[in-house]
Amino acid sequence: MDSKKTRYRKPFITITFLFFIWGFITVMNDVLIPHLKAVFELSYFQAAFIQFAFFGAFFVISLLYFFISVLQGDPIARIGYKNGIIIGLLLCGIGCCLFYPAASYQRYFIFLGALFVLASGVTILQITANPYAAILGTPETASSRLNLAQGFNSFGTTLAPIIGAVLLYKVFSDGEITVDSLKMPYLIYGSLFFMLAVIIKFVKLPSFVNTEKIEKGLGVLKFRHVVLGMFAIFFYVGGEVSIGSFLINFFGLENIMGMNEAEGGVFLSYYWGGAMIGRFLGSVSMGSIDDKIKKYLLMAGLSILFFFVLYCITAIKVEAGEFSIQLLSFSKIWLFVVFLLINYLSFLIGGTKPSKVLTLFASIVIVLLLIMMIGRGEIAFWSAIAIGAFNSILWSNIFTLAIKDLGRYTSQASSLLVMMIVGGALIPLLQGAVADSIGIQLSFFIPLVCYIYLMFYGITGYKVKNL
Repeated sequence: MDSKKTRYRKPFITITFLFFIWGFITVMNDVLIPHLKAVFELSYFQAAFIQFAFFGAFFVISLLYFFISVLQGDPIARIGYKNGIIIGLLLCGIGCCLFYPAASYQRYFIFLGALFVLASGVTILQITANPYAAILGTPETASSRLNLAQGFNSFGTTLAPIIGAVLLYKVFSDGEITVDSLKMPYLIYGSLFFMLAVIIKFVKLPSFVNTEKIEKGLGVLKFRHVVLGMFAIFFYVGGEVSIGSFLINFFGLENIMGMNEAEGGVFLSYYWGGAMIGRFLGSVSMGSIDDKIKKYLLMAGLSILFFFVLYCITAIKVEAGEFSIQLLSFSKIWLFVVFLLINYLSFLIGGTKPSKVLTLFASIVIVLLLIMMIGRGEIAFWSAIAIGAFNSILWSNIFTLAIKDLGRYTSQASSLLVMMIVGGALIPLLQGAVADSIGIQLSFFIPLVCYIYLMFYGITGYKVKNL
């Protein structure tokens, strides 16, 4: 067993870096949207096509992948995970490099095309790297590995807005907002993706090419836990993105905190940073460390460490091209620390069973959403932010449960699960329509319904049965 762990350690480190960089490049859209909106003088509806082009690729490519697998057999099962990862990286690199001609010709539609290509590469990475990380070791610790990889993915999402602002507004800009400032940053990102593709090509990775007979057709849909897992991914991503999309508006309510957008943006980082902390805790909690004292101390240390990383990152301010450090008073964030403690204790209670942890954490999010809907002031404010920490490990646990015992159907199921990320585009639209009718605060009953379904999946929906 020890030799097996050692054999998989370097490959897993390589895969983990992939999670970091695609998390980084995805959240760069948050920096890109206001930049292109100002340059091209776009309306909010027109600027929204940036996310539509990016996340639309997840649905289109995953659906295309599924149809190919139905007609010709699973492509990843044929070519192997390693080659699939290389193809994804190359597409990401090409998408980034297309920003150069888009900026040169100053055409918004070329930027959208570049984003679609970039997101197509990220989609293939999702289809290949998620199950690859899951099978790169023992089945019992699959959720732990995915949580660790997702933790570095969240680290990328936490760093991206800061680094992106530095590159766009300081390093490659003279203080003016132009499309030219996008050229070099995205060429750098593209070069990194190409370099990673070369590294992956020559790094020795376990192949895991499926030697079993590759069946065509819709066989994967006969598994109940896959079909229900698809809806779980849809509702999880939809609920998480919807909550994050309306948090700043929620913070601005007079009965909550009455914050402006700049102030709310700082605390939004704590929402996503909480997800980062939770994923690192989950990687240890659901891992293979047998000594409970050692495990609990390591978890506590990681929680404290990454809290201070988040605290320092969010202290960096970029205003009018100038940088400053503005540390928040602990008196303003003490409730966040309390919720992190509850998060820590919840991991101890949940143990190592993905279904139990999924049920517990979804239940806690439901309680936090109810507090948001009926509460006011700081308790409602910090309950909203704390949802990030409890969202942290839901993706990895759902994914692990949904691909369990699938054998040759694993990659095909993975493509369907990634396709259901489209929930992140549809659920926020629904909540937005409801918010226009009954207000932001009560509109959070839409994600509440999403998490009720996740609780159901953790209780019984995950069980492996044929339809």
